[in-house]
This record gives sequence, structure tokens and C-alpha cells, in this order.
Amino acid sequence: MFTRTAEDEDGRILARAVWWGRSDSEQPIALDCLQVAAGVADPAGVAAALLDAGHAAFGGLPGYNISLPRGWRADPELAAAVAWRREAAHRTGLTREIERLRYEWTPAAGTAEPTGRLVFREGTDEEMLDAFARLSRGSLDLATQHELELMDAEQLAREDFDFYLGCPGERSWWRLAHLPDGRLAGLAVPSATPYHRNVGYLGVVPEQRGRGLIDEVLAEITRFHAAAGAERITATTDTVNLPMAAAFDRAGYEVTEIRLVLEAPAR
Repeated sequence: MFTRTAEDEDGRILARAVWWGRSDSEQPIALDCLQVAAGVADPAGVAAALLDAGHAAFGGLPGYNISLPRGWRADPELAAAVAWRREAAHRTGLTREIERLRYEWTPAAGTAEPTGRLVFREGTDEEMLDAFARLSRGSLDLATQHELELMDAEQLAREDFDFYLGCPGERSWWRLAHLPDGRLAGLAVPSATPYHRNVGYLGVVPEQRGRGLIDEVLAEITRFHAAAGAERITATTDTVNLPMAAAFDRAGYEVTEIRLVLEAPAR
């Protein structure tokens, strides 16, 4: 963790910011906690100054993840707490927003039996990179869209490949999804966090979208983790990615929280 505080002239702590990073990270990956003491007249201003100091020290603008319950906008106190945090983030350059749904599967939801519509197999690194690149084209995932403003699909594929390779899950878990005639249909990357199993990355190639095949890919990942004894499988998708959200709903995944992600725009 990377922690910074703001204090008044008497040494009283006015605000605290905590950034998260991996154990081997030299710089933080994301801001996880931003707190301002009760009674501070301008919480957004104090928080923004603290974030600016942190960003200057880090030499970058890590994103900010705010975890929220469903229906948070209907709670005036919670909405106000989000408002000053959002304003502070915006003042420091984190002006791009993505709202994500966090899903969770438990064994009570059960698993779907294979239908035979897709055949899953292991693939070489080259085949996986090709699949990552093909899936990114036309993606509804906002982070993918933003990354493609800065790099081509092949570069993004390499970054995605390396990211999931560095996650606690195993490379041997990854599967290519093919139609019975051998054509590539999609990609299933079961993954994990330090705490539980995770859906990771999944998708269907553009020419096969709209046929319900995403249900087959998600079911494969769910079955894989369930067979390993997983008591919980987590997943996320953007609120605007309606097809993916609907697939999670159909598979028995439940929304457990909303994650508001504030980032610096692409340059």
C-alpha cells in the first residue's frame, strides 16, 4: 500500500489517501481509499490537494475505484460522499468515468451442462494472442475502447495476455472456444484473485456475436471453477455492456456492488 496524509498546523490529520499496488510494485496501481475528517469545510479541496501531492510523488495518475452498493444514488448521504470524492478526483485529472457491475456466483446458482455448440481446447500463446486481438475489435467494454485509442489491437492483446499471465490463476486454465467445424468462436480465461476464483477474460469474435455464444463461454468458465471446488466466483462488466450483464444474470451471477472507476483520459 501507498499512503499519504494531510495535516493542519497542529498536526491533526485532515485527510488520508491509500493507493493499492502489487507486492513488487514500485508505483501504485489504483486509489482505494480517500477519507476527509468530519467538519472539514471543503472536503473536495483538501482531498484534491492531497491527491495532487501523491500524483506528483508517484509521477503518474493512478485511477480511483469507489465501491458502492446498488441504488447508492437514492441515498442522499452516500450520494453526497461520492460527490465530493468525484469532484476531488476530477480536479486532479481523473475525469473519465466508468461504472462497473461486480457480480458473484455461488454454488447455489448451479452450473449449466455443455450443449455441444462450442468445443473448448487449450491453445498456444500465438493462438491466444490472436484471439485477444480479434475479441477487442468492436468490444462494448469501455476500458478496451479507451486502450484502442492509444494502441492497435495486437499491442492491446499483448498487454491483456501479460496481465492475466500475472494474475494468481494458471495459464493452463485458458481455453479457446471453437465451433464444431473448427472456426474460432471465442476465448475463455478463468482467472483468480488472491482471495477467490474470478471469471477473468471472456468474449466472442465479432463475426459470431449475437448468437448467444457468450452464454456457452461463461458457462465453461463457471463449470471449470466449480469443478475445482470454488465457493465464490467474481466477475465485473460495465453497466453499458448490456449483453454481458444479461449473460451474467442468466448464469445465476448476482450483482453485489457497483464500482465507480475514475481515470485520467487518454493522451
